[in-house]
Amino acid sequence: MVRIILVGIAAGLAAALLFASVISGSMAAVFLFYLAPLPIMIAALGFTHLAGLVAAASATAILATLSGAFLFAVAVISFGAWWLGYLSLLARPVGNGAGEQLEWYPVGQLVLWAAVIGALVVAAGVPNFGTDQETLQDSLRKTYEQILRDPSLIDLLVIVVAPAAAVVSTLTYLLNLWLAARIVKISGRLSRPWPDLAAMTFPQSALGLTALAITASFLPDLFGILSGAWAASLVMAFVILGFAVLHSTTRGMTGRPAVLGGVYAASLVLGWPLLILGMAGVAETIFGIRARVGRKQRHPPPTLRM
Repeated sequence: MVRIILVGIAAGLAAALLFASVISGSMAAVFLFYLAPLPIMIAALGFTHLAGLVAAASATAILATLSGAFLFAVAVISFGAWWLGYLSLLARPVGNGAGEQLEWYPVGQLVLWAAVIGALVVAAGVPNFGTDQETLQDSLRKTYEQILRDPSLIDLLVIVVAPAAAVVSTLTYLLNLWLAARIVKISGRLSRPWPDLAAMTFPQSALGLTALAITASFLPDLFGILSGAWAASLVMAFVILGFAVLHSTTRGMTGRPAVLGGVYAASLVLGWPLLILGMAGVAETIFGIRARVGRKQRHPPPTLRM
């Protein structure tokens, strides 16, 4: 127990240092800030979720002490990292007798949780700029006016900053979780077998939640803004599911590396392929595309002979 506490405190100190690095304002510092959940996740995955919980509490307490104020966004980021680490190691026995195995918490639901926490991070950070839509947008506009001169670009950023921040937060959580799992796996401390990421699935309820969030985003004032952030993070989750569908359905193809490379490059440069991938994720949840493709690959149509 003492070891777990010491590991948690050390991981919390490392996370706090990564959080605090953003004060310098450099691009490298921003990159380090996004890695702040990593030590907490490593502690949770490698030394039980209790170490991750101690790490999250330590990071929050250290920053609150140094800043003289309780930072809700830091608390959400820290405890969100612990929660994902905790869920990643949840398992239940299936079967009985000598053939009993463990069923681990589904990867797809981890992605959905990352989307939910990503939206919560935005909700926790919004009060720093204002508690209503007008105050929030005025604060953001004044911030952007210090670094930009194009009024149309500033107006666009004021509108899209909350959804964009939710998407970035979601991706940051997933990247950190993947890195933490890789690091812990290399160390030999990862108790969970490495999952087939391309086989992830979403429950049908994810579609309902996404539709609800998109509908709520049209409501006025701050509630609509926060709902838009929630909708954006959930849509990003379906984009990730779309990538999983792409990886799964292209297995065995001769030109698979070129196809995957082309889609990733087009997504980064053009952006619009992400919409297609998001629709693929929705279609997978409704129709089960991968199962249909798998059946066709296992049972190809008979060849006509002359």
